[in-house]
Amino acid sequence: MQSTTEILADIWTSAGGDPAALAAVRLSGDEAQLPSSFRAAAAAGVSVAVTGLAAAEIWKLRSGEGQDVAVDLRHAVVECRSERYLRVDGKPPPPAWDAIAGVYKARDGFVRLHTNFPHHREAVCRVLNCRPERDEVQAALMQWDGEAFETAAYAAGGLVAFMRSHDAWSATPHAKALAQLPLISITKIGEAAPKPWPAGDRPLSGIRVLDLSRVIAGPVAGRTLAAHGGDVLLISGPDLPAIPWLTIDTGRGKLMGFVDLKSEQGRGVLRDLLKEADIFSQGYRPRAIAGLGFSPEQAASINPGIVYVTLSAYGHAGPWAERRGFDSLVQTTTGFNHAEGQAAGVDGPKELPAQMLDHATGYFMAFGAMMAKARQAREGGSWHVQVSLAGTGRWLWNLGRVKDGLAIPDLKAEAVTPFIEELPSGFGPLQSVRHAAQMSKTPAFWARPAMPLGSHPPKWPEGG
Repeated sequence: MQSTTEILADIWTSAGGDPAALAAVRLSGDEAQLPSSFRAAAAAGVSVAVTGLAAAEIWKLRSGEGQDVAVDLRHAVVECRSERYLRVDGKPPPPAWDAIAGVYKARDGFVRLHTNFPHHREAVCRVLNCRPERDEVQAALMQWDGEAFETAAYAAGGLVAFMRSHDAWSATPHAKALAQLPLISITKIGEAAPKPWPAGDRPLSGIRVLDLSRVIAGPVAGRTLAAHGGDVLLISGPDLPAIPWLTIDTGRGKLMGFVDLKSEQGRGVLRDLLKEADIFSQGYRPRAIAGLGFSPEQAASINPGIVYVTLSAYGHAGPWAERRGFDSLVQTTTGFNHAEGQAAGVDGPKELPAQMLDHATGYFMAFGAMMAKARQAREGGSWHVQVSLAGTGRWLWNLGRVKDGLAIPDLKAEAVTPFIEELPSGFGPLQSVRHAAQMSKTPAFWARPAMPLGSHPPKWPEGG
């Protein structure tokens, strides 16, 4: 089984990082942090550390000054559950899930429903021909085979997952296609002159990031780029549903603008923002974003030299490339819930003890964006970074299993307290998790407070 240092080295060098830079990183602490048969703490620590190392290397490119990066595995695990530890004016998070979300029995196994957004709940109830009541949903599902329901619900616009074993998942055509993809894909998609680094006293000072993402993975990427000094502008739509608690937690450091991409005027505003951006980070499905005029190739035409970051649920090749998904569903589909359930001796699915696919993928997005930006500054070109929740899941699975890992006690409140800071925000005082990458010369912090969606005009800051 690889050490965390070896895992980090593999990711770093696979993305073109200089092996000599690895000497600047120190991962510390015990992996036994969370009850899981998977290496959750290793995944957390490595994914945070690789973003810190990328920021340190960018700082070296900009200033000539090297620095050390230190990541404590417990701190990284806590940050990979940051939404649990957020307190707004001393109050804990509200219930995270919709009333009918969760696990149900079908005729031949288990299915998981993700119904936190109203249109997803309506789609599921339309397919099942029932009201949004748990008992009615369960009764209706007993008339379905799990995979048939999964297929029908997706076709209707719903978000569900049939629980598969890892072996069953690995045998699918999509899993075979996914296995051919790198964890983080960085490809050149156009010609452009190198863009010089702007002046600034932080690794990403003056770097403009358009963030078109929701829920956890994409917003964590933007939050991480903001922690290293980037000007991150989150663009949402006034009518798009959101999960308020996650918006607060991942909104630290960002400007928050509304643009209605259904209107030509709104698309024109986004095109103007894109023309002055350095990084465009988004989690739309390929056809949806292309239909709006902002595919990777379209973006590179609007702004040659752009770094374009794509998040998907299941990867960019294979029959499920267009399929929507969230962390909990990908865990169910790809074998994690089945494996954790077996390890715990339960009949049915058991979740990982963190939304680890989401959080690690968010850090990999930020890492890929920084590596591609450094390459653009050095050699020019427009670049496309692609990561997926299922790809991160495949990586986590391949890190190996932890014997008796479910006997590890979960973190108690006093273990989390050292990593909490208090910040002002547009919602009241926040107690939230500090960034886990400790940088010796350019400490990571959020210069802008978390604010409600749409709080700022959709404009870049003056001089930013």
